[in-house]
Amino acid sequence: MSMADVRPENGDDKWSVPVSQWATNTTNPLRRIVDNMRVQPNPDKKLIRLSIGDPTVYGNLPTSERVNRAVVEEVERGTGNGYCQSFGAEPARRAVAECYSTEVAPVSADDVILASGCSGALDLAIKVLANSGDNILIPRPGFSLYRCLTEAIQIECRTYQLLPDSGWEVDLAEMESMINDRTRAIIVNNPSNPCGSVYTREHLEAIAAVARKFRIPIISDEVYAGMVFQGTSFSSMSEVAPNQPVLTCGGLAKRYLVPGWRLGWVYVHDGAHNITPVRDGLRALSTQILGPCSLIQSALPAIIRETPEEFFQGTIQHCESAAQRAYALLSQVQALHPIMPRGAMYMMVGVKPELLSGIADDIEFTEQLMSEESVFCLPAQVGIVVCLDGYCMAYCSMQVAWLGQFFLALLPLFLLRTMYYCEVLFYLSPSCI
Repeated sequence: MSMADVRPENGDDKWSVPVSQWATNTTNPLRRIVDNMRVQPNPDKKLIRLSIGDPTVYGNLPTSERVNRAVVEEVERGTGNGYCQSFGAEPARRAVAECYSTEVAPVSADDVILASGCSGALDLAIKVLANSGDNILIPRPGFSLYRCLTEAIQIECRTYQLLPDSGWEVDLAEMESMINDRTRAIIVNNPSNPCGSVYTREHLEAIAAVARKFRIPIISDEVYAGMVFQGTSFSSMSEVAPNQPVLTCGGLAKRYLVPGWRLGWVYVHDGAHNITPVRDGLRALSTQILGPCSLIQSALPAIIRETPEEFFQGTIQHCESAAQRAYALLSQVQALHPIMPRGAMYMMVGVKPELLSGIADDIEFTEQLMSEESVFCLPAQVGIVVCLDGYCMAYCSMQVAWLGQFFLALLPLFLLRTMYYCEVLFYLSPSCI
């Protein structure tokens, strides 16, 4: 008798294929809310999408010509067509190490593991340190992917508050109160998405002191490393805490303006040799996907070593000028309270609740903004790790002609709104505002 002749005893030919618990537990808060929104844009107004956190979407921030040429050269040589080591090709890892190594916090090629974007690096860093039932600390507000990566494998996220009136510094007392005997890591995001904050060296030292007190490793999300405005200095956590275990995550996406190329890295700093097995653990985890794109790995040494500094400075000046103009405009509105960023591509804008009424929460606000003004932004329940009462966010990466529409559309609805913060992403040109 063949398998085709086998039938269930009840004669039912329907299949029942269960979904894994891992898949069931996986949810990105951003996608969950966006996919469930049933509102349509105003047909009489051009749609302005503020929900796309991608600096390439509108074409006003191209990558460096040298970056493009590095990839073309590798295509022509044909050197990036085969498999690499799962944790990354040695020349690419060496280039990353050279870029980020300092006298205080040296990095070697053996300390670097390449990944599929910075998000892939974060995934490796979390999984190498925590098991199901453990917990990690994440910032609030913060990047929504932290929760997505952890809860899928039943790692608890415990949040620590960032303080808007103190430049989004960490509430250190609350951070310490969140730690227990199952805490395996503290994620620190500097410069910050979504706050645009850049921590002083002194504040990073205070964060490191909390981690040191409880012997907890730090996962430092530094994908915006170096993207700081004039008068602001960036310090890497590994330099600030040279004798503590730090897993630093970064990538090409933001600094080089190529998020679609999906190449990131995590490097281990362990000056006191406290977590030697973690390197081996990261390499073991990397075998699950056999590493990021070989072609981009082949081009990485030239990208890192030969991209002109003028390119990076141009991007930073572009973002800073736009942030300054937007801050000046928003500050003139009585109901708004913008917080000037110090780096990255984001600004948080607060709204004074005593001046506003008529909208119940941030989801209703974003739905009305979409239906009335065709402006699509994201409520804080999605873009920010935890729904803080009265928070909302919007990405803003548009062409010049659209920015005036954005502010004209946004301000009337601000006047109907209860307290929130709105995240604005400054990919746009200063002339837009």
